[in-house]
Amino acid sequence: MLQIAIVNGPNLNLLGVREPHIYGNQSFDQYVAGLKERFPQVQIHTYQSNVEGELINYLHSCMGKMQGIVLNAGAYTHTSIAIADAVSAIGIPVVEVHISNVLAREDYRKTSFIADKCVGSISGLGMEGYALAVRYFTDKFEH
Repeated sequence: MLQIAIVNGPNLNLLGVREPHIYGNQSFDQYVAGLKERFPQVQIHTYQSNVEGELINYLHSCMGKMQGIVLNAGAYTHTSIAIADAVSAIGIPVVEVHISNVLAREDYRKTSFIADKCVGSISGLGMEGYALAVRYFTDKFEH
């Protein structure tokens, strides 16, 4: 069975209540339950932390276990060279996902330290971006 990790960074534990005009009203747990139904052939693991080092440790722990990672590093996208280094070091394909269109927001959000370490980026399609990333991995590994 295909093993995919979805890794969320800071403040994404508040999905469903945080700025619903940007991030929607659905909790991440609710969304993932539906995602698992849509992709029964995939074992989806989820992890969220507001702490940079914990995210890095989790990415390291995926080595030898996951075939792909969907990463929404939140604001660390724009600040963390350390997370970019971890993505580069683990040897697992990573798709960067952002719920909002980061390119249509504040100028500082237009820089991603992790994008060039990833196989692709999805931005601005709401939580459906996670499903598109999982679909990328199912197409890559199952065909």
